[in-house]
Order: sequence, then structure tokens, then C-alpha cells
Amino acid sequence: MSEKVALITGATGGLGQALANVLINEGYQLILTSRDAARLSAVYGNKHLQIQADCATVEGAKHIFSEINAHKVIPTVFAHCVGNIKLGALHRMTEADFNECMQANLFSAFHTLAAFISHLKTAKLAGSAVLVSSAAAQIGTPNHEAISAAKSGLEGLVRGAAATYASNNIRVNAVAPGLLDTPAAASLIASDASREMAARQYPIVGIGNAPDVARLMAWLLSEQAARVTGQIWSIDGGFSSIRPMIK
Repeated sequence: MSEKVALITGATGGLGQALANVLINEGYQLILTSRDAARLSAVYGNKHLQIQADCATVEGAKHIFSEINAHKVIPTVFAHCVGNIKLGALHRMTEADFNECMQANLFSAFHTLAAFISHLKTAKLAGSAVLVSSAAAQIGTPNHEAISAAKSGLEGLVRGAAATYASNNIRVNAVAPGLLDTPAAASLIASDASREMAARQYPIVGIGNAPDVARLMAWLLSEQAARVTGQIWSIDGGFSSIRPMIK
């Protein structure tokens, strides 16, 4: 059995699948979670430990680790790939959509990271976690109020947790991509015109891809990043930090 064990939440999404592929190639044993057990099986067959759970709740996060303990595996690496994209102007967003955005993007991160760190502290182990933020948390973007609020909270969570648990040698970081070409964003780039418009908003023109973000996440989880914690790594073609030349 591999000594390197990684937990990936949201493992059936485009980014979760891309990260799973990278970590498999790096020799990790995987623990994969999703709310949809059938989807997990369809994507991964009978490989890896698969756990059905809604980690947006305390009970769901605790269920993940009760299953992990029952199987006597000890993940020391955690990647949280759960999230959704809820766009809409502030005055038009429904309460239900706002709550769903917060649950998927912030509450799930809080509850699962808390459970993971409790697991490490009980086992007296070091470890690393990487979460997924968004370029929209770092620069004002029209119609992104809800997702910006959720991801800004996530970035605060990363910094706070990194500070609290640095003395335990538990590292916590995040990546902040721009728009990615994944199923979650399919409706935003469904036509050639919408895809071109989306691509041209970035200083480095184009739309991000999940494998590039996954490789950065894998590095942050690895011992190569042993001195990196509390950081938000932008991977957005310069969107959040530089102004493109007008042509």
C-alpha cells in the first residue's frame, strides 16, 4: 500500500478529476468524495476509496473521516475541489442561490478543513491542504458578488488556519484561477462568441484549463512546497493583478 494518501473532495468535477490524475501519477493512494456515488463509480470504476458525502455540513464532513477511520487509512494531504458558480447582480440574486453559493464554496471548505485538521492532530501528523478560490475574490468583477463573497471568506479561512496550525507543521494554501474550461463553466462559454469574449478579458488571452491548475495544486501539497503556507496562488492570466494594453 502506498504511504502517500490524498483526500480529494469534489472528485467528480473537472478540477477534481484532473488533480486525481496528477496525484495518481505521483504515486498517491486516493480517497475520493462526492455527493453522487453513482458519478464517482462512473468516473473511477472500482478504484480508490470512494465516499458519498455532502461536506457542506458538519455531519457530512465527519462522515468522510468516520469512513476513512473505518478503512484504516491516514490521508496527510487534502485538496478541496467542491464549489459552484452562481453569477448574478446583487439585487437580483435569490436567497436560495446565495445560500447555495455560500454552502458550496465556503461552508464546505470550513467544515472539511476542520475535520481534516482534527484528523491530523489526533494522529499527531504533519500535513498539507489546498483549497480553491477565484480571481473574483481579488478584483471586482460584475455580477460576481456572491461568489466573490464566498471565495473571499475562503481566502481568510486559509490565512487564519495557516497561522493557527503552522506550529503543528500543517500547511494550508489556495489557488485562485480565472475561468476554467470545465463542465461547471460550460454554460458561460457555450457559444463561440461567449468563449471568445471570455478569453479576451484576460491579459494573457485565453481560458484556463484544469490540468494546469491541478499541477499547481499538487506542487503546493508536496514536500517541494514545505516552506509555503497561508498563500493564495493566482493562476488567472494576470486578470487580478495587471491591466492589459488596449489594442
